[in-house]
Amino acid sequence: MWLNVTIVALSLIAFLVGLRVMRQGLEGMGKGRLHMVLQQFVSTPTRGIFTGTIVTALLQSSAAVTAISVGFVASGTMAFRDAVGVVLGSNVGSTITPQLLTLDLRMIALPCLLVGIILFASRKPHLFYPSMALTGFATIFLALQVMPTGLRPLAQTPAFRSVLQSAGAHPLMAVLGGMLTSAMLQSSTATTVFTMALVSQSAIPLSGGISIVLGANIGTCLTSVIAAIGQSRAAQRVALAHVLLNVGGVALTLPFLTGYSHWMVMLSPNPAQQIANAHTIFNVSCTLLVWPFTRQFSTLVERLLPGEFQA
Repeated sequence: MWLNVTIVALSLIAFLVGLRVMRQGLEGMGKGRLHMVLQQFVSTPTRGIFTGTIVTALLQSSAAVTAISVGFVASGTMAFRDAVGVVLGSNVGSTITPQLLTLDLRMIALPCLLVGIILFASRKPHLFYPSMALTGFATIFLALQVMPTGLRPLAQTPAFRSVLQSAGAHPLMAVLGGMLTSAMLQSSTATTVFTMALVSQSAIPLSGGISIVLGANIGTCLTSVIAAIGQSRAAQRVALAHVLLNVGGVALTLPFLTGYSHWMVMLSPNPAQQIANAHTIFNVSCTLLVWPFTRQFSTLVERLLPGEFQA
């Protein structure tokens, strides 16, 4: 049992390290341009959503993009209402990695790792960040391939199965578990991918897996909340908008969890794909629901968190 626990833990660590390395590589390739894009291309809610989606897809972290937005608003280089569009878009961008990882990328993962190592070994400065991006991507996929090896026998142990079945039978408990896991890992993507592996091994029912993913969307708000502590009122509103968006979306979805789960089964027979689809549809739907009412949503946040700083 402990060997399987070690395999799962190491594969999860490898996934997180790969995610961070790929993110740093992609950001380094941008050489600060991603930050400039966030500042310059958010003049309307639609442009903000589009920009937030693209930048989050590149950085692989909605929490990081939201935290950056909090920093820009705190410094006065971005208005709170402009940042709301970025927050909406960041939730959509966070769905890219789980969808990519449902594809069979085995034929390109190892070549990417080999090319990344060769580029790094060349010691050429202009190839450093591309080598990080390629190596990180390969590590993510390889870690995902190893994870089920440890989960499969582990999921058969009475204690592990009892915990997972309890979570599957109690959606609120599963949501709380997803929140805590995402907050601790500082990555809703990692929580979602781990849940995809659990559901694929039949260790947890689909409804429980979807509940964990819903909770992960709330847990990822912790980064923006921490970033907003001690900042201006406008910056704190960005964090509050992020929390309200995800908590509100989960509150609206949970009553329809059974029907939502059946819908995912209809869309795909693949359990991992079902979780990825549930994650994507939830985040895209939340953004689309708020998009036409971005101004009213911003006004609500300002009223909930009044103060002298008016964005």
